[in-house]
Amino acid sequence: MPDPFSGFSSGRLVAEPIPGDNAAPVSVSELAGRLKRMVEGEFGHVRLRGEISGYKRAASGHVYLCLKDESAVIDGVIWRGAAAALPFQAQDGIEVVATGKLTTYPGRSKYQIVIDRMELAGEGALMALLEKLKAKLGAEGLFDPARKKPLPFLPRVIGVVTSPTGAVIRDILHRLEDRCPSHVIVWPVQVQGEGAAQQVAAAVRGFGAIEPGGPVPRPDLLIVARGGGSIEDLWAFNEEAVVRAVADCSIPVISAVGHETDTSLCDHAADLRAPTPTAAAELAVPVLADLRHTVQSHAMRTERCVRRYHQRGEERLAALVRVLPRRDALLGPQRQRVDDLAQRLGLGLERRLGQARRTLDRQSAVLRPAMLDRQLTRGRQHLASVGRLLESVNPDNLLKRGYVRVEGRGTGKTIDSAAAARAAGGLKLHFRDGVVDARVERAGGKPYPPDKLEQPSLL
Repeated sequence: MPDPFSGFSSGRLVAEPIPGDNAAPVSVSELAGRLKRMVEGEFGHVRLRGEISGYKRAASGHVYLCLKDESAVIDGVIWRGAAAALPFQAQDGIEVVATGKLTTYPGRSKYQIVIDRMELAGEGALMALLEKLKAKLGAEGLFDPARKKPLPFLPRVIGVVTSPTGAVIRDILHRLEDRCPSHVIVWPVQVQGEGAAQQVAAAVRGFGAIEPGGPVPRPDLLIVARGGGSIEDLWAFNEEAVVRAVADCSIPVISAVGHETDTSLCDHAADLRAPTPTAAAELAVPVLADLRHTVQSHAMRTERCVRRYHQRGEERLAALVRVLPRRDALLGPQRQRVDDLAQRLGLGLERRLGQARRTLDRQSAVLRPAMLDRQLTRGRQHLASVGRLLESVNPDNLLKRGYVRVEGRGTGKTIDSAAAARAAGGLKLHFRDGVVDARVERAGGKPYPPDKLEQPSLL
């Protein structure tokens, strides 16, 4: 077979048509377009199994990654809409099955798979992802027992996060009604499928954001519940958003996801795990009949204790009464002593009264004359002192010594000045041995008129 390239000369500068060559030159873009159409036409729908590597979410929301196995690597891209619909949080090291189409990227001369849907490659990959997420959240302390909050003994309001149409909510309500009727608030959510994890997380945070005393009562306890299913069905309760919402909730949370053998990360983050939703209702409230029986039992025990205490008191009192002496025997000596003292008191009073009378008689006999004599002596002395006082102030005593007491005639008043004598006109002169009348005159024998008094020249 002749070589088609044997006529080519490597030394030519300008491209010229070659005889026998009917392949006209094409542009790079044209070739890239042909390759793109060829690849997309041949591989318009493929499913690739491989391990995620280089996972990166751009600011636009698109996801870029690589899928690899032991000997090959292929680039992949997930556009924003498809990335938001992924049923799990993709990350490096997870084996997946990606469904999409192959295409080329002319800007870099590479081919890649545009992924429309991505699933975990079997339960082994799912469990690997679960263990990886569990280790990550456990390292942050979200499963630490010290974070667990005690459940209220008798919650008044219970919040339930579950599907409003499944058998789970009916079982919970029926069991609560049988055990202890409570006020239940249901926050309806989707419990599996796309968007379920976001709804459950939002419901838990919504209950925690209710303020006490508002129009909607704040729950005292939360129950996050779902019926049984496969690990894929329960995967929403393994999502990081749900786990963090449950761990951060300020209200105590009971997790009841799946059957008794099912375990989710939500169970580890909750304050208490219940094997089933019905068991969660049993753990949430006590049995009202048992409470009533307990209260009645305590009341009966209290009553019996009171009766027993009273009965023992009566027994002790009866025993003391039997030991104590009789009243007559106990009070007989005292009564006799009282009678004896009363008799002795009467005799003593009579004797004392007789002695007092005799003493009084003796004292009165001795004191009566002396007292009269003393009183008379005092009277005489007082009378004598009064007489001496009167004698000392008697004006007539002065007459014996040559003095005269002058009185106004007709008035009887003592005259003690010349002006009074002139005014009186007529006088009475009291001497030691009698009274003499006198008249006040001027020089020459003329009397003073009563209203014109002058200084007398003589009396």
